[in-house]
Amino acid sequence: MIEQVPILEVRGIFKKYKRSGIVKTALNGVSIQLRPSEILGVVGESGCGKSTLLRQMSCQERPESGDVLLCGESVIGKSTPDVCQSIQMVFQDALASFDPRMRVSASIDEALKHLTELRGDALTLRREELIRMVGLSPDLAERYPVRLSGGQCQRLAVARALAAQPKVLLCDEVTSALDVSAQAQIVRLLAQLRAELGLSIVFVSHDLALVGSLCDRIVVMRDGYVVEQGAASEVLSSPKSDYTKQLLASVYTTKNSAET
Repeated sequence: MIEQVPILEVRGIFKKYKRSGIVKTALNGVSIQLRPSEILGVVGESGCGKSTLLRQMSCQERPESGDVLLCGESVIGKSTPDVCQSIQMVFQDALASFDPRMRVSASIDEALKHLTELRGDALTLRREELIRMVGLSPDLAERYPVRLSGGQCQRLAVARALAAQPKVLLCDEVTSALDVSAQAQIVRLLAQLRAELGLSIVFVSHDLALVGSLCDRIVVMRDGYVVEQGAASEVLSSPKSDYTKQLLASVYTTKNSAET
């Protein structure tokens, strides 16, 4: 049986930051593979390196050492437009990701003009198609971002990310600012997009329960290290790392407290 080449892979990534004269290592030799049409969950407490990892994957930052490969080829040092054709990010604060002075439709059009050759009526039709793809009416995009609910704004951010027909979608805490109902809608949307478009998705979150409901595999991070990774069902039912066990215990404690 021929083994599939990962759609996206980081190999031995080290990343350091210097702040106020103090050097902090944000990623310590992290290696992760994202398989074709897979949803990979990355979990851990704030500051563990999750968002830094996504910045390396999307080539927004360059690591001190290690490599990032797309379909088996290194993308380190490649221009951002080239990478954007294949890898797109959706951010935690959807409202802040849009220009408040522009209608959302104009922001999506801007992405289409930058990343495709569509113009005129063809561009308008594609924008409307993208908005319907995320379960909204194209009329909603004629509003300014502040006039949208958090869930609507996040769905439209996903629509904009799909403008370039990417192979990979990187989702950075995209549900953390939403209420429970909107969270469930975004999770269903991502599962639907994977099924319909064959997207590979990295879903970063601190919420193990939410990740378990969506993801095929889970990577657990702590202090810049990967402490555990494996099939979601195995990580959640038979965690090997003490840290993963602590995270799971906190989920059940929070759930029981809410129920009482």
